[in-house]
Amino acid sequence: MPATSSFAERVLAWFEHSGRKDLPWQQDTEPYRVWVSEIMLQQTQVQTVIPYFHRFMETFPTVEELAAAPVDRVLHLWTGLGYYARARNLHRAATMVCEEFDGIFPGSVEELEQLPGVGRSTAGAIVSIALGKRAVILDGNVKRVLSRHRAVPGWPGTTSVHKQLWQIAEDCTPGERFADYSQAMMDLGATLCTRSAPACESCPVNGDCVARERGAQQDFPGKKPRKSLPVKSTTFLMVRAANGDIWLERRPASGIWGGLWCFPELSAAEQVTAWCIDRWGLEPNSIESWDAFRHTFSHYHLDIQPMQVELDSTPTGIMEASDQLWYNSRRPPQIGLAAPVADLLSRLA
Repeated sequence: MPATSSFAERVLAWFEHSGRKDLPWQQDTEPYRVWVSEIMLQQTQVQTVIPYFHRFMETFPTVEELAAAPVDRVLHLWTGLGYYARARNLHRAATMVCEEFDGIFPGSVEELEQLPGVGRSTAGAIVSIALGKRAVILDGNVKRVLSRHRAVPGWPGTTSVHKQLWQIAEDCTPGERFADYSQAMMDLGATLCTRSAPACESCPVNGDCVARERGAQQDFPGKKPRKSLPVKSTTFLMVRAANGDIWLERRPASGIWGGLWCFPELSAAEQVTAWCIDRWGLEPNSIESWDAFRHTFSHYHLDIQPMQVELDSTPTGIMEASDQLWYNSRRPPQIGLAAPVADLLSRLA
């Protein structure tokens, strides 16, 4: 289709023959399923999300069942998907939909933005895909397509560039086929207009793409200013009782791994014995240092030193039930685990 056709017409024509139409959340586009998929797809690739989405829908087929579930069960299903605040917000938003909207998802972008974890673009995707109304989206894939097509300089994280891209997205969004257009734009960025090696020869809007004309695809969108990530360190205390159970503690709701279950953390390995005596009045039977490894977050590196501690008895005493537990790896409870903790638990088992 020639470049004289509108941007949306060319994108929709491409979607007809090349767009993805077999994704699990496309088979039933009711608002609950679209909402869950959009939250999972934030900062996560489609192929990673698919098995998580299937398990989530099998476990929580309705928003009412999600709202009624313990947050630990939600976090358990989210383990390994990362960015766990999304799971906590999902649970909070489900409760809000049930309590404040009688279990029916609100029908406007403005109302949807009131839900925890739902921003303007996610709300636009729900409204356009699930409700068939005109709404604008601007996720990471769409930003990349529009930044290149119009050669918009600067990093989209800055207010002025972000505002400019929203206006372009508004101008390009057609007055019909809203669901197809939203899906098409996400597909275009995910399958053709990729970060590296974009398939420009197959792109439906290559005829008037300014970045392609300049041979400057890699210059758009502008890169986030680079900062060297600081490095922090911690010691994971993997305490195993005589019966084989492992001691875990729930992290505070805010901060990294918020609300997930983790090993106790110490600032230095030499504090292990003192920690065990202070906690249970027991000295470790043995202490073994495992190889340290690095876990990287978006804003810093965390160097983790695991220490395996064996006790010759099983401590008894009062636990703060909501924040402490002995983890039975033979019959593991359904709780949310930080990814490195889940990996270490499997090795301990």
